[in-house]
Amino acid sequence: GVSGLLRRLARLEDSRQRAAELFRWLLAPVAPAEFLRRHWEREPLLVRRGNPGYYAGLFSTADFDAALRGGEVHFGTHLDVTSYAEGVRETHNPCGRALPPVVWDFYQNGCSLRLLCPQAFSSTVWDFLSILQEQFGSMAGANTYLTPPGTQGFAPHYDDIEAFVLQLEGKKHWRVYRPRTDAEMLPQFSSANLTQAELGEPVLETVLEAGDLLYFPRGFIHQGDCLPDAHSLHITVSSYQRNSWGDFLEKLLPAALQMALEEDVEYRRGLPMDYLQYMGVANSDAVDARRTAFVEKLQSLIKKLIDYAPIDAAVDQRAKSFLHDCLPPVLTQSEKAQSVYGFPARWQDGGPCNVDILITKDTEVRLLRHGIIRLCNEEAGVMLYYTTENSRVYHKEEPKFLELDPEYTESIEFLLSSYPNHVSVDNLPCETLEEKISLTTLLFEKGILTTKKPLAQV
Repeated sequence: GVSGLLRRLARLEDSRQRAAELFRWLLAPVAPAEFLRRHWEREPLLVRRGNPGYYAGLFSTADFDAALRGGEVHFGTHLDVTSYAEGVRETHNPCGRALPPVVWDFYQNGCSLRLLCPQAFSSTVWDFLSILQEQFGSMAGANTYLTPPGTQGFAPHYDDIEAFVLQLEGKKHWRVYRPRTDAEMLPQFSSANLTQAELGEPVLETVLEAGDLLYFPRGFIHQGDCLPDAHSLHITVSSYQRNSWGDFLEKLLPAALQMALEEDVEYRRGLPMDYLQYMGVANSDAVDARRTAFVEKLQSLIKKLIDYAPIDAAVDQRAKSFLHDCLPPVLTQSEKAQSVYGFPARWQDGGPCNVDILITKDTEVRLLRHGIIRLCNEEAGVMLYYTTENSRVYHKEEPKFLELDPEYTESIEFLLSSYPNHVSVDNLPCETLEEKISLTTLLFEKGILTTKKPLAQV
């Protein structure tokens, strides 16, 4: 089951290796290299396992019920009640808390239930996604869908994410269709609800059973309905939303143009006085040497723009956004004991005790995870963005960052390159021991660093 899998992964020292192994397990028996070559962004993949317990422990209807009983699930924010009948898709969300009698009455009357952020209510789903996000380098999200027998909850549509459907309980009949046009291949945004008349023949039709996996790329139209004899519970793991070359260029090109305007007078020269007379749609068919010269000049400026493109800085800004999207890491018992989260400061015998974090030159430290920090050079200074204080609910918190003195940059890069090995504080490339201890203490207090041994024993 998934609990045993996560325990095995926790024994791996390198978080990048954990992510790769979880991805391998998700696709098994298909090899990741084969999946990336043949299916990723190209073709659906169906994996039949004949193993109903493959996803055991990840999420269940009992976990769904427990989330409702916890009192924190709200209609619209966390839970959607939906139905699809006679070509009409409806949402039936009341206001306020999703109380069990109301929710289960909807279900009993043929409505589907979509839990929008199961990671907020299930520590197992949280752990699963927080590991997997490092494999994708893009947010890994999830929704769970509970559908009554003989019903369908959603109209045919396509999404703007790479979708991995994990069938947890029961079974569900799926139909998947190719994008209808080139414009719908790998779309930036999801579609509106579609009608059956707008669809052709499915490229894949199957019944998913517990333990099976269905993957389809963004842009592939899909619909799922329950058979009369069984309910369905599945979780859709998603990634790669707005993570295309075009999305990257949206960050890069404005910055490149700004730099070109500052550094190259050619971009600041005025347009020809008479260009309105021969350019524009009304003149698009005209044969005019001035039109040719105008287009050639524009082409040369666009071509030269790459010379001013701050590519690495734009990548860092994308990474900064990704770290804001990320789930915080789930700590193992040993990681907790070796981090600030297990530090034994407490109130005892009339006052605080075990408060001082005593880091010395011989203390050995390392990053908690490889993917939890990113250095960004910004106008305000050098910023270190980190994920350890993020919320389990998407963007509930503002981005978390520390402003660092530029001389600490080399030490951060040293910690990144040393991972997953521990290094002694004295080996950090700061000028003085005081600076080494100060930086280490700051990073430890934010949960970014762990020590090889607990700093204090209870």
